[in-house]
Order: sequence, then C-alpha cells, then structure tokens
Amino acid sequence: MSRSGWIIAVIACATMLAGAPAKLGAQEFYRGKTITIIVGFSPGGGFDIVARLLSRHIGRHVPGKPDVVVTNMPGAASLTALQYLENVAARDGTFINTFNFGLIADSRVFPERVKVDFRKFGWIGSVNQDISSCYTWGALGLKTLDDVRRRPEIHMGDVGLGTSAYVGQSILKNIFGVNVKQVLGYPGSAEQRIAIERGELDGDCGAWVSMPPDWIDGGKINPLMRTSPILAPGMPANVPYMADLAPDEKSRKIIQLLTSSGQLGRPFVVSPAVPADRLATLRRAFEETMRDPEFLAEAARLRHPVAAKTAAEALRIIEEIHDTRDDIVKPARAIAGG
Repeated sequence: MSRSGWIIAVIACATMLAGAPAKLGAQEFYRGKTITIIVGFSPGGGFDIVARLLSRHIGRHVPGKPDVVVTNMPGAASLTALQYLENVAARDGTFINTFNFGLIADSRVFPERVKVDFRKFGWIGSVNQDISSCYTWGALGLKTLDDVRRRPEIHMGDVGLGTSAYVGQSILKNIFGVNVKQVLGYPGSAEQRIAIERGELDGDCGAWVSMPPDWIDGGKINPLMRTSPILAPGMPANVPYMADLAPDEKSRKIIQLLTSSGQLGRPFVVSPAVPADRLATLRRAFEETMRDPEFLAEAARLRHPVAAKTAAEALRIIEEIHDTRDDIVKPARAIAGG
C-alpha cells in the first residue's frame, strides 16, 4: 500500500472510532434505570420478604442510584423465574433473580429434572442461610418424632418438586419413617401457612425466620428437628439437627447433601451474559448493603437475621455440592423422590 493509502486508512479508522459510542460506565448506565428483582414465589413468603427488604436499600449502593422494584413469578418451584432470567429478561444487569436454594442440590441429584448449572450464573450473593424446622401444628399434640411416626398419615404441603420444604418432608418420610402425604401445588409458603391454620395441613418443613411470630411466641407449633447444624435465633435449644438423628453414617451424609444448599438460603443471581463490569458493580453494591446500618436495622425488625455469603463463597459451596460422590448421590435420589 502506498504512503497516501496508509494515511487514508488511518484517517478512516480514526473517524470510525470517533463516531462509535463509548462504553458506558456503571454510573452512567444505571442512572435513570430500574433494576427488577424477580421472585420465584408468590408475595408474602420468606423469599419475597427478603427480596423486598433488599430492594429498599441496594439502590443506594449502585452507582447512578437506580430504582429497584420487585416482581413475583411463581411456578415450578421457582424454576419458571430462573428460565425467564435466562431466556427472556434483558441481560444488561437490570434483572436479578432469587430462587429456592433447594434447586442447587437438586441439580446434582436430579440433573434431568433441574437442567441448570448454577456455577454458570452471575452470582451476587446470599442474604442469609436457611435454618428450617420440620414441625407439626400444636393443636395436634404431636411433639416428638415418635409421635408423628405413630400417626397413620401426616399431611404437608409444598409448591412442587425440588424445594427445600419438599426435600425436608422427603427426608422425614424416607429416612425417619414418617408417613408424610405431600400435597403439591401451593404458590408459596404464605398459602401453606394459611392451610395449616385452617387444618388442611398438619405441618411443614419451613424456614424458621419465616414463621409468624405468634406461632413461635404463642407455642402454636411443635418443632421436631432442624435442617442445619446451627440454631436459628429464637429456636428452642432442644430442637435436634436431623443429621444427628440419622440411623447410620450413610444416611447422615445423604441428609447433609440434600440440605447443604441451605447455606445459601436467600440467593441472588443475574444472567451469565451480564457484562463483567456490571456484575462486579452489583456484587460490590450487595456487599455494601449487607453492612448498611439501615438495612441491618430493618432486617432485625423483620426478624430476618443477616448471615451473608459473597459471590465467591456461594460458588465454593456450589462446587462442593457438585463434587459429591456418586455413591451418595444415588441413594439421595431415591430418598428425595427420584
């Protein structure tokens, strides 16, 4: 190419670069935008409460201070909302999803049912871990595991396969010999609690922090066992950890696998396609929110203790779940309904 040709080419490149829009920084991008948090359950349950709590505070920590709103998209134990995030929602960092953490372990135990690789999502973090209790309604007078074993049938409800409640109920049924009849199709835990108060259901395996205060303070439920090695605030000290009640070591390891994703009790993710700089921005905003005195004060008022996990911590837990040996996964499938 001649010298004059080189000059023309350089001028042309410079002209194209000058006319190309500069990549927006996070502050410029989020200014005037709205971030939508999609909740995979109906309003009023624990996931919805925590999502709305986060929505009231995280916007202050995102450059550009965008508005933050919550929308509910129940269905398929929160898989519907995850599929919307992956396939329909904008992938620009304006959509965040929270889903049932039980699906994480389910993706290892039932990969044909939960066709999701949670390692590939853009992880923001988790607000707290889930400490659930399997319990019965107090009016039934069933206070111990032996009491419920003697009942011909115990009715418990859930939104569908794969949730943490469904797994807890399956452990009761298939490891501890309780004749649990699982009634599926509830849109969320709020509706399940109404059914329990009406006498349509006999109990549940649900998050302790989501229990109505009058249920706990008024002694309206009898907790049988918990799904975590640690106690939730306000939980009676004599509620045993279910893995400690396991009849043998293999059963103990199965319980640990099926309940391990409870460490990520209230998870928040974005699409894997969100640009890296915006994902980093949302992660910083989340971590700052977890230390925000106003956020922490409101969480305390709502009786939702904060035990946050960063994105890096969440991904380590997910990797551990995926690394579980097949000789534990196979019997876990049978116990959890595979």
